[in-house]
Amino acid sequence: MSTTMPSTRQRSLRTWAFWAVPALLLLLPLTTNAYTQFIVNGMLISILVTLGFTLVIGNLGQLAFANTAFFGIGAYASAMLTAKLGLPWIVTIPLAGVLGAFGGFLASAAALRGIRSYYLAIITLAFGELMRWAYLHTKPLTGGTDGLPLPRETMFGISLSDDTLKFYIFLGVTVVLVKATLNLMRSRFGRSVMAVRENEVATASLAIPTARVILVTFIWSGFVVGCAGALFARHVGHVFPESFGMLHLIASFAMVLVGGLGSVLGAVLGAVLLTALPEYLRAFPGMEELFFGLIVAAVLVAMPMGLASLLRRLSPIFVERYYREES
Repeated sequence: MSTTMPSTRQRSLRTWAFWAVPALLLLLPLTTNAYTQFIVNGMLISILVTLGFTLVIGNLGQLAFANTAFFGIGAYASAMLTAKLGLPWIVTIPLAGVLGAFGGFLASAAALRGIRSYYLAIITLAFGELMRWAYLHTKPLTGGTDGLPLPRETMFGISLSDDTLKFYIFLGVTVVLVKATLNLMRSRFGRSVMAVRENEVATASLAIPTARVILVTFIWSGFVVGCAGALFARHVGHVFPESFGMLHLIASFAMVLVGGLGSVLGAVLGAVLLTALPEYLRAFPGMEELFFGLIVAAVLVAMPMGLASLLRRLSPIFVERYYREES
């Protein structure tokens, strides 16, 4: 494993680039139509889902597939708190994150008991399917197969069905959570996460509390994806159990791989590409799935470390110093 210590200039450029992108995106609603705005809003949600997923599977190195469970918990929590208790939707975002974090705590139980690899994958898959079963069979709370609609709501006198208003809220939440995750992974804790991935036994021998590292990473992943679930609930306006099945899991996993395992930048790139790609492929009716699969396969064959590795080759400002570089 090699480490790259960025210079002061590189750090300044990286910080500038991080804030320049959302600053430019503030102008996006002035240049797009309603349909494109809806797709961009979906991209922001996918970024958070992919980010939470790559924290566990890429940075921590645990083959866990519970992110769909966290996503569903966050979406249903937001919908129920809004529809059943009458809370403003904006208030439900951090609450959904907290409940998603609790889901992360539950999902980490298997990892804390030493279960790894395919066994952990199966257990966490089962956790996601158990949550979907709960959404289907608790009709008084979740609406069952009919789903749960969110009530109409206004903010600053503007309806929350307005995609432009949702865009600014989604962008703010995404920027805050991405920045917080970057800070976490660049801290001493983040280095402990990477050490656990590389060699858990050796890390424990250095008096690093590996159980706490695993637990906190799962909890933070659950919080990020839970918040994404709250955004998704308002994005679609009606939450259904089918939104949180295997199809969503496979799509999220593809985003992680295409973007680059363990890379925050990769999570953003993978989510943006694979959210936009199906829209462009609508020009080929009946062939969308084929072309989608071929494009994903081509990216992974050409760039096994994901799209983030391409940017790291182009400029050193894209190197994430906590990230395991190619040898």
